[in-house]
Amino acid sequence: MPRRAAAPTEPAPPAGAPGPRAPASAAQRALQRLGLTDDSALALHLPLRYEDLTRVTPLGQARDGDEALVEGVVLSCEVLTRLRRQLVAVVQADDGVRLTLRFFTFYPTHRQRLAVGARVRVHGELRGGWAGWSMVHPRLLAPDAALPTGLTPVYPTTAGLPQAYLRAAIQRALARLAWDETVPSAALAELPGGHARAWTLQQALRLLHQPPPDVERDALQQRTHPAWRRLAAEELLAQQLAQWQARQQRAAQRAPVLRAAPDGLPARLQAVLPFALTGAQRRVVADIAADLARAHPMHRLLQGDVGSGKTVVAALAAAVAIDAGWQCALMAPTEILAEQHFGKLVQWLEPLLQPLGRSVAWLTGAQPRAQRQAMLQAIAQGQAALVVGTHAVIQQQVVFQRLGLAIVDEQHRFGVEQRLALRGKAGADAPGLEPHLLMMSATPIPRTLAMTAFGDVDVSTLDELPPGRTPVVTKLLADTRRAQVIERIRAQVAQGRQVYWVCPLVEESEALDLRAATATHAELAAALHGVLDAHGRPVQVGLLHARLPTADKKAVMAAFARGELAVLVATTVIEVGVDVPNATLMVVEHAERFGLSQLHQLRGRVGRGSLAAACVLLYSPGQDGRLSAAARERLRAMVETHDGFEIARRDLAIRGPGEFLGARQSGLPMLRFADLQRDADLIEWAQRWAPWMWTHAPQQAQAHVQRWLGAKLDYLKA
Repeated sequence: MPRRAAAPTEPAPPAGAPGPRAPASAAQRALQRLGLTDDSALALHLPLRYEDLTRVTPLGQARDGDEALVEGVVLSCEVLTRLRRQLVAVVQADDGVRLTLRFFTFYPTHRQRLAVGARVRVHGELRGGWAGWSMVHPRLLAPDAALPTGLTPVYPTTAGLPQAYLRAAIQRALARLAWDETVPSAALAELPGGHARAWTLQQALRLLHQPPPDVERDALQQRTHPAWRRLAAEELLAQQLAQWQARQQRAAQRAPVLRAAPDGLPARLQAVLPFALTGAQRRVVADIAADLARAHPMHRLLQGDVGSGKTVVAALAAAVAIDAGWQCALMAPTEILAEQHFGKLVQWLEPLLQPLGRSVAWLTGAQPRAQRQAMLQAIAQGQAALVVGTHAVIQQQVVFQRLGLAIVDEQHRFGVEQRLALRGKAGADAPGLEPHLLMMSATPIPRTLAMTAFGDVDVSTLDELPPGRTPVVTKLLADTRRAQVIERIRAQVAQGRQVYWVCPLVEESEALDLRAATATHAELAAALHGVLDAHGRPVQVGLLHARLPTADKKAVMAAFARGELAVLVATTVIEVGVDVPNATLMVVEHAERFGLSQLHQLRGRVGRGSLAAACVLLYSPGQDGRLSAAARERLRAMVETHDGFEIARRDLAIRGPGEFLGARQSGLPMLRFADLQRDADLIEWAQRWAPWMWTHAPQQAQAHVQRWLGAKLDYLKA
């Protein structure tokens, strides 16, 4: 086994298994904090990167930026105090070239080991320059220790857990581990790429923890090596097995059969709509109606780009449930979103429900007690056919008479437990039944993500925008051109148009948010002073921020929707979701701070009528005059495409699946080893073999899922 030279200050790991029940050291407690409490967890704790300590590098052959192991003799060592206190040692390497070592944090032991004439071995990043080679804060290694025979892994760690301790714990775990193969040989024979087939799981793990020096370093770092591919295949197969099992279990559950009469509520709703449905809407409505007519729970995700018409599809689904004699619950993450996203839906349905003696109940956290009690009574008695609200809908005191359909908007912002609670509320009149579930997302889901994170869900896509929508022109401008943007706003409001100005959310400080927005509001109010709109009225500028009481927020938004405010300055993204066809300009300040999906959602708030619309993205470079690479990618994507699915694909590439999905990820087992874009061929392989394994090798399938997912399985129910 490779031996690595370690600094004498690093503690040696104790004998025996890591993480005993009564931790005796800081390192053992740190292992427990990382969840490394058994051999399996340790074996799957893979390196972040590798160091090559197998050979000493001649400085004459080195390049700037190389990580190198250098041996030599100390020529000088002194503490310098000019500019910044530092320990500087000069070493003459064995090939005669000199190397300067700099330490800005140092201890007496450093000076002892770097005494003049001492032989040293150092490892670090080489920097070249006019003064020759240097290293800043290199590691000091024992000069007389044997060099390791393989690359040295560097693991993710935490405070109190030295690399040497962690390496030793993992090596002991690997020596004890005896994993049987849980993937059938027939499935392995069809693994894409060929090379990964030759590796057993244990061989793959051992190579990743102890790679030989001649291994292809780039393939190892980029995770394209066959050993990495074997692990990715195992993980993706476990995920697909779990999702297939969740589908089968759901198919065994019972749900109410919901069918509308031919001339029932859905038909009457379509007759009063002021527009015709698109082909995509008609197709999705038919899919949902077919699901609702089955006796097992629907579990469908409705996705579509901004403005694709998801609300009317949700209204027609609700109409089917209500016409069949059941209740429908609509839930959004916030009160503002509930009103924005479901306000139209209620306007369409309420007049049709009144002649039937049914009503709409609103449930929010800030309701007066008497009003809330009346709503709860109407829900329990079944008189409230449609229940709209926030998390208040799933509170314990909310009792439905017979809940047939639950519609969750912006589903990625709900935690798993919340969705499970909603599904447990079918009601006293529906014993043993589970409501149908329709989830809606305004963030389109890229194909590879739909196959993995939503592999247990039926996905409906609205891929056709309603006619009459005007393409939005996107402009990218530096903040130095702010005056030009304000001049553009003057021209727009003078013509009777309306404008959004969005300030970024500074999560660390609500006060900073408020100060920035208040300053922008004052700036715009001053710049527009004396400007009259198309009706000869003085232009008004409104302000929305997180600290405003809910009633005030509603009042400001209503004033903007009525056209009384020409400009709306807002600090948060979610509070600008009101649908105002007369709004033709969206200005996003500090656009580099927003996520790509957020920017696309904001752009979708304009261009909702027949008027030409524009979105101006104002960006502010950092102190070095440059934007980060990720910020540049996001802004470039906004200018290059309006396609929500392409935006989503790029957003996934920039952020990765965990951040992209948000709260759903709190329940979904994260992909630790697979990459959705790099390993797309493995996803398709796993999808093919998961049903086969449950049918022909159920014990292997169960063992495989348990090994990789364990306690996380319950979350797939949501």
